[in-house]
Amino acid sequence: MPAVRDHSDLVYRVAHQPSAAASSPVAASWRRCMTLHGLVPEDRRTPLLLSDREFQLARERSAELILEAGGELDRLFATVGKAGCCLLLTDDKGVALERRGAVGDDADFRDVGLWSGTVWSEASVGTNGIGTAIADERAVVIQRDQHFLSSNIGLSCTTAPIRDHRGRMAAALDISTCRDDASEMTLSLLSQAVRDAAGRIEAGLFRRAFAGARIVLVPVDRAGPALLAVDRDDLVLGATRAARQWLDLDDKRIAAGVPASDLLKEDTAGDGGELPDAERAALRRVLSRANGNVSLAAEQLGISRATLYRKMKRLQVS
Repeated sequence: MPAVRDHSDLVYRVAHQPSAAASSPVAASWRRCMTLHGLVPEDRRTPLLLSDREFQLARERSAELILEAGGELDRLFATVGKAGCCLLLTDDKGVALERRGAVGDDADFRDVGLWSGTVWSEASVGTNGIGTAIADERAVVIQRDQHFLSSNIGLSCTTAPIRDHRGRMAAALDISTCRDDASEMTLSLLSQAVRDAAGRIEAGLFRRAFAGARIVLVPVDRAGPALLAVDRDDLVLGATRAARQWLDLDDKRIAAGVPASDLLKEDTAGDGGELPDAERAALRRVLSRANGNVSLAAEQLGISRATLYRKMKRLQVS
């Protein structure tokens, strides 16, 4: 097929140009497929298919993700399903855990491997929405001949990553279509829809992980939900990836104890001089700001170390 030969020639030509790979995410992915995964664009391969046992284990590992995402998948499919689209929810390895598709489109999607239990990593099928979104850890649109394999140039995919409560890659949500009339405008709208849905799933996973905490929305204009989980004493227990990036947070800083009011530049009355009714919370904030240095905390509060130790004992603050 001339179209297949033309596509393969393009992939070889672009992938061997380091300057193109440096400037284009698609070209960089093509280069990875050839140099890292040993793939060739003319190879007519379908995605790896897990055994029933392997698929069951993958679903068990992602049980909370599947539970949280189910309603969102149904709502999204109700919006895009009649337009000839297929939805896949995958884990961080690109394993398709859940699928939504119209019965009338099943044959087309099954033929290209858009089915539960398949593996859509770059190592499996080259540049594609799911595998490239996972590799680059960002939302992507891979349209028709931007796929690495010539056998996939009839597909258009838009995918968004989903991160866990510590900001690590946990999953990907994908909308794919085999329609040859899928325009850039259509894919742009689908891309926004899939990013919004992925963000809601990510926020839901975060709330599940910190079910007993107060959830605070960080007011930033950034991709993904920017949320903090805060305990009753105003100390941060966890943060989504967007919140971590905006507030310069990591696991070490969170474990050390940092007041949410400090991060959000909120004025918390009573943190110095006199302890308020919420004495225990204020005391923990001051100790956190002093990095656990009791002498420094006592100085900031204007009391002696002995008095501070008595208060810590009474309030059960360690």
